[in-house]
Amino acid sequence: MTSPLGLASGSVRVVPYDASWPRLFQEESLRLRASLAPLAIELEHTGSTSVPGLAAKPVLDILAGVPEQLAIAPYVAALVAAGYVHRGEQGIPGREFFRRGDPRAYHIHLTRVGSGFWREHLAFREYLRSHADVRDEYARLKVALAARFPADRAAYIDSKAPFIRRVLELASSADA
Repeated sequence: MTSPLGLASGSVRVVPYDASWPRLFQEESLRLRASLAPLAIELEHTGSTSVPGLAAKPVLDILAGVPEQLAIAPYVAALVAAGYVHRGEQGIPGREFFRRGDPRAYHIHLTRVGSGFWREHLAFREYLRSHADVRDEYARLKVALAARFPADRAAYIDSKAPFIRRVLELASSADA
């Protein structure tokens, strides 16, 4: 069976939602928990593959939360041992980025539980899950940007930023 995940480096491709993505997250989550044992970790399915009905790049994003009082280095070593390539912060302080697969199929965003990065990722996911109109608007934007920037990931990501900021503001005002 061909995996519904995988995206060549440097390319941008958005595909329709795949109902197997939650199962693939659960499977990878179990594998990661076994690989990281006995380290305490919180794992959340984030990114577009975590929002039912949302078109997404075929790469599963995992938000991995480290408790505040624990050192990050043992987690980095355990994730590398589990087959992930550590890419460092990549311009986002407080987040360690990892990828797995060739073509890449899984991304891990390692951060502190409760950090701003942690809270924003979960707020964005939850807002899209509970607002189908905004989810669908995001899907249209992503499809248009992928067509416009098929080989320019930086331009694709930068062009999504205003929409993401707007959704985070909406989510924040909904919580107030």
